[in-house]
This record gives sequence, structure tokens and C-alpha cells, in this order.
Amino acid sequence: MLLSGCLYPEEELAKNQVPNEDQLEMVQSAVEQYKETSGGLVPIRTKDSDTPIFEKYLVDFSKLKEASILTEIPGNAFENGGVYQYTIIRPEKKPRVKLIDLRITEAIRSVNLKLDIYRNEHLYPPFSKEIAEGVYTIDYKKLGLDSPPTVVSPYSQEQLPIVMDTDGKLYVDYRIDLNNALQKYKHDYKPGDDIRYILADNTPFVPAYSLPYTIKDGEPIFLQENK
Repeated sequence: MLLSGCLYPEEELAKNQVPNEDQLEMVQSAVEQYKETSGGLVPIRTKDSDTPIFEKYLVDFSKLKEASILTEIPGNAFENGGVYQYTIIRPEKKPRVKLIDLRITEAIRSVNLKLDIYRNEHLYPPFSKEIAEGVYTIDYKKLGLDSPPTVVSPYSQEQLPIVMDTDGKLYVDYRIDLNNALQKYKHDYKPGDDIRYILADNTPFVPAYSLPYTIKDGEPIFLQENK
């Protein structure tokens, strides 16, 4: 009895840290039902208009519960102690429910704390190498870090670099995953198109904290004009 009581929370914790197709489909079905019964509205929290597109339309589980459409929140959802936020892409047309990996959010927040301390004493952010127009790697030593900051990709489990724009705002560089996706999935992207949806459409995850990317000579590059 004591042993099983100790193990149970760890088992539950493990479940809360993996994407679950059944839970994703359950929320997708609930969102579609809510839209049908609410005259086309989707159950989202109100966010500022300038919120980045993949973090803008977070599922409001309280609306689904109040409408008696959903009785319980998925165990892997942030609201239930999990590591994912449920978000919606293309809410106006055909809403699809996807996930934001909050371990990325936490990594960005951790670097931001060090960046804020640095910016309190220095005029300019700790720019290192310019990898595209207005996009820089971070001089991690100036932040007191032992190595360049990265996050674990929810797509490939690769270490993805955290980069910075001219204002010192932090982003995840998804070019590794985008390059893989462009080779793996059928697409008709042209130069100038925002290709990030190839990740969002073909996997459970959205590329949170990303700059826009486009395609050039079959490879992903930063989309400068929509920065």
C-alpha cells in the first residue's frame, strides 16, 4: 500500500510530460462542439493583439467546463499540473488544437532573467554574431552562462539555439526542425511564405517563441520583411 502510494504520483507526473493524442483529440472535439453551439466563437483567453501568433489563442478550459462540454482538463495541461499549454491555430477558419511545450517557456524565462540583470547595467543587449539581418546569437559569457543557451526541441529532441533580435527579445531558432520538416512533409511553399505552419500542421506542437521563416533554395531562412 505504501509503495504503490509513493509510485502513483511519479507515474502521473510522467504522463503529464508527454503529448497524448487521445487528450489532444478530446480537446479538439470539445473546441469544435463549442464553436457549433456558440455561433462560431472559439473558447480562447483574451490576449493582447500583438501577442505572437502561436501563443495568442490559448484554450480557455473554464469556458469548455462551464458549457458542460468538457468535464475534466487533460492531465498534461498546465492547468492540471502538466507541461503543455493547449493552443489553437487558425481559429477563424478551421481551428486546430495544438500544444506549447512549457519547458521552452521556462528556458526562455530563465535566460530573460539574466538578460534583465545585464540590461540594468548596460545600454545594449549582449549581441554576439549576426546570423541574419537583425538576428543575433547571444554573448552567453556576458550573461554568466557556461555555454550558449538552448532549448530541447519538442520535434526532434535536438538542442535548439536561443537567439536575440535588435531589441534584445529572445526567440528559439527552429531552422534544424524546419529543414527536417521541409524534407519530410509535402508542401508547396514559395519564397516569401511563412513556413512555420509545416511544423504546426504536421505535429502536435506549435513552434513557440519563433521568428517568421521562409524558404530559399529549399532551405529555411529568416523572413525579414515580416519580422
